[in-house]
Amino acid sequence: MRNVYLITAFVCVAVVSLLGLRGTRFTAPPLDVFPEWAFPSMEFQPRPKPQGASRFFADGQADRRPVQHTVARGMLRDDDHLFLGRDSAGEFARGFPAAITVDPEFLQHGRERYAIYCAPCHSEVGDGNGITKRYGMGATPSYHDERLRTMPEGEIYNTITNGKNTMMPYADKLAPAERWAVVAYVRALQRAQMGKPADVTDAAARQTLGLP
Repeated sequence: MRNVYLITAFVCVAVVSLLGLRGTRFTAPPLDVFPEWAFPSMEFQPRPKPQGASRFFADGQADRRPVQHTVARGMLRDDDHLFLGRDSAGEFARGFPAAITVDPEFLQHGRERYAIYCAPCHSEVGDGNGITKRYGMGATPSYHDERLRTMPEGEIYNTITNGKNTMMPYADKLAPAERWAVVAYVRALQRAQMGKPADVTDAAARQTLGLP
């Protein structure tokens, strides 16, 4: 009988050890019963820590600079007009680059980016009364001013890219196509504020309502 108890206890411990804690999250690293050389674990693999030291490199730094002339994914400047927002004469361009198709999907993407990066200051409707104004930022312009309604699209794009006055640049947060999407959505906000019922054609209304 004693052996039965011992075998039962051993089986229970084995089952709990192998299966009982699967899927459980722990805040502390697991106990390593076996030596690293016997059962290699990814936990002990050599890896650099951010802003840490490394004896592997001559300068002693773990962080490495990108290889010279490398380009981040999606940032290859093979089409300058997407990046510059200027025409052949060097002036801010009006309209959108030929490679850009302004359609409902493009506007929706611009709306999403606008809500994240622009609305806190410029507000959801673009009147400059965003939440930051409650905390002392009172110099945010309204997109519905005449100056901004007549501003070339390329200049708005340039402001998003490089910043202006108290506005910081967003080139590190928005890819070129995303900046153009925001510009398109800003134009949509302006059109919604200043538009008239006659501006909406029957075909556009049917498309918006999903009608044939």
